[in-house]
Amino acid sequence: MPNSTLEKRLLLFGASRGLGLAIVEEYLKLGWHVVATARQGSGTVLHDLAGKADGRLNIEIVDINDPAQVTALHGRLGPDRFDRLFVNAGVKNDDRETIADVSTEEFVRVMVTNALSPMRVVETFKDLVPPAGTIAIMSSGLGSVSNNETGGYEVYRASKAALNTLMRSFAARHHDDPRTLLLLAPGWVRTDMGGPEAQLSVSDSIPNLVKVIEAQEGKGGLQFLDYLGRAVSW
Repeated sequence: MPNSTLEKRLLLFGASRGLGLAIVEEYLKLGWHVVATARQGSGTVLHDLAGKADGRLNIEIVDINDPAQVTALHGRLGPDRFDRLFVNAGVKNDDRETIADVSTEEFVRVMVTNALSPMRVVETFKDLVPPAGTIAIMSSGLGSVSNNETGGYEVYRASKAALNTLMRSFAARHHDDPRTLLLLAPGWVRTDMGGPEAQLSVSDSIPNLVKVIEAQEGKGGLQFLDYLGRAVSW
């Protein structure tokens, strides 16, 4: 996949449905070339979208919880460079489950998928993002420690707070790096993960979220922002 000097490029992890699929659609509308990942057996709508994208959408099958698959994708992409790297993959668990209830296996599943694996992707693919580029991860307002005054969603909250902390550590280790780093809170959105009672539609959230990402181009440093560009408390 040659890198056009005229066409901007996005590498998006977790694009088979919901917010990820909407992000693909939004960047295609903006004229970008998108490389999007989905797990084996998912992404039917994503594949349909690729057929209508005039060659600007390439799909890669990757499970981000499998380091070998992540490394293999890096090898396949070879010399490609991407203006944006966006890690959207994540899972939820039973919202009512507390630390007193959760099994070790379920706790590990959520933590690995929501915190460890996204950061492994960032570490693996950061060299494909040029100095003027942006590395973004989908976080959540529930990952804010200081805003947690109501409890609930304990394991999911903990996984997103862990993700935020790991990204801050990454930023500290790369404090001289000019790239823009973003943790993004999309709001409570009506998707399979967000559920039917959520306050926002996908069209309320994602076009605005993409505008926020693009508004931060070239600013450098790490920010935790919501879908309207407002700073979220750590």
